[in-house]
Amino acid sequence: MYLWLKSLHIISMVTWFAGLFYLPRLFVYHAQASDLVSIERFKVMERKLYRGITTPGGILTIGLGLGMVWMMGIDAFLAAGWLHLKLCAVALLVLFHAYLGHLVKVFALDANRRSHVFYRWLNELPVLILVSAVCLAVFKPA
Repeated sequence: MYLWLKSLHIISMVTWFAGLFYLPRLFVYHAQASDLVSIERFKVMERKLYRGITTPGGILTIGLGLGMVWMMGIDAFLAAGWLHLKLCAVALLVLFHAYLGHLVKVFALDANRRSHVFYRWLNELPVLILVSAVCLAVFKPA
């Protein structure tokens, strides 16, 4: 059962990260758009990606991860220092996810004041968190 949870956890994590990577890229293009048709199209794409793919992927990732932690047992959890660090990385992802949701609303209200360059840099943050979370899960340092 544990391996099924782990497999589904990885699949949902990939789904979550697809949204975390693609939303800032959409913001880059949205910030550069000047015609009303494109602007409205980006609003729809951003909303659907955030609500229909990214958020469900995040919820499933966290839920399945918590299921694996529960299956480990409290003693194994307390001894797994690497997992505590990984959970900190997940907390950062949740904050990033919430910030992206805020930005979806900002763009929906036509209230964006940032340039496409800001969103290009923003697009790099989940990469750093992904690398750290995967390395922690694979190498399990003490």
